[in-house]
Amino acid sequence: MALDELRSAYWQWRSYKANLLPEVSLQGTLPSYNKRYSSYQQADGSMTFVHNDYLGLKGSLDITQKLWPTGGTLSIESSLDYLHQSSNSSPRGGREGVLVGQEGANQFMSLPIAVTLSQPLFGVNHLKWDRRIEPLRYREAQARFLSETEQVAMQAISLYFNLLLAGEQVRIAEQNLLTAEKLYEVAQAKRRMGSISENDVLQLRLGMLNARSRLSTSISTRQARQFALRSFLDVEADIEPEAPTNLPLQKAPSYDDVLAHALENNAHATTMRRRQLEADYAVASARANRQSVNLYAQVGYTGNADNLSGAYRNLLANEVVQVGISIPLLDWGKRKGQRKMAESNRDIVRGQLRQQAQEFRQNLFVLTEQFNNQAEQLRIAAEADTIARRRYHTNVETFKIGSISTLELSDAQAAKDEARLGRIQQLYNYWLYYYQLRSIALWDFERDCDLTADVEKLLSEK
Repeated sequence: MALDELRSAYWQWRSYKANLLPEVSLQGTLPSYNKRYSSYQQADGSMTFVHNDYLGLKGSLDITQKLWPTGGTLSIESSLDYLHQSSNSSPRGGREGVLVGQEGANQFMSLPIAVTLSQPLFGVNHLKWDRRIEPLRYREAQARFLSETEQVAMQAISLYFNLLLAGEQVRIAEQNLLTAEKLYEVAQAKRRMGSISENDVLQLRLGMLNARSRLSTSISTRQARQFALRSFLDVEADIEPEAPTNLPLQKAPSYDDVLAHALENNAHATTMRRRQLEADYAVASARANRQSVNLYAQVGYTGNADNLSGAYRNLLANEVVQVGISIPLLDWGKRKGQRKMAESNRDIVRGQLRQQAQEFRQNLFVLTEQFNNQAEQLRIAAEADTIARRRYHTNVETFKIGSISTLELSDAQAAKDEARLGRIQQLYNYWLYYYQLRSIALWDFERDCDLTADVEKLLSEK
């Protein structure tokens, strides 16, 4: 999905780039045949109907270039027209052969070259604004793709650690069941000797049954999470996850470094800049809408003859200059209202962007602090796991000699299980925070370089 969105943005960017390049087009009418009656005004002012029967051919080659510094359009045109009028053409009701022009003759009209400039004056330069906005839009799409790939990595990490936790819960349940069965056997022997109460024996039996139930539930949960991870990674074989022991970073990144990378690379920062430019563009368009002045100028040469070679000799100058204006004299404040609305929307966008920038910095600060604190949390969780396991094993041996109650033993077992799962959970939090930082800063902290993607290669692979 992320790649498809990137592909759409890529072709939008390619279309924008192509729009800045010269466009060459060939147009033609091959052929145009007419046989019909049409009205014709004679020299004395009277009207009559003329029978027209002619064949026409027309072709033109145009080269058009948009001028982004001014917002105008420059074009070069070359064309050739051919007309053949049949001798069957005549005025209706008149004698045959009374025609405008020469019967049965060929006529050629050439336009070897014509240069045309179309330039809006005092208006908004849309091309210039596009040159500022479109690169940001494409860069934003690339940054969003990289962030979404990091989101995919985070989802894989979540599924991986879910399976790791489920597997650890199965191992804990198996150990607890084995210990519960041994303790129940010891309790039965003590009961026969009268050194333990019936309530304690029943309590241990109940604990053994609960341990069997938890083992069954844990196995089912592990199978479901195994299937979820395999489906996500699209693999057939079962995955046996292991708790990673090596951490990617030996030195915690500072908030200033993370913020600098995020402001440079993150799609959110690019989006804020793009939205600010779009708001300014809307204001500029509304202001330019108060009047419209357009310049149209064309210079070139044209020729006319009854043969093709003659149409390109004795050429005549062909010049056209037009200045069109459109100034509203009374619009009841419509354009002023549009301008004020655009300015108000720009102020709203600026306020939203300031608030979003503050929230972005605050969330990034909190995430950086959480990640930098997570290494210490891992150390504490590892030590707590070691202490809880030692305490539990000590309590088991102590219970066998009858020095502690079943309640104290159950409490030690629960603390052992919680500490073991807590250690894995803290390890999961570390890797989750790490990839969250990568997805926001778009920076590989381990290799100390930008996260990049070869867009051309990615799009060509699919």
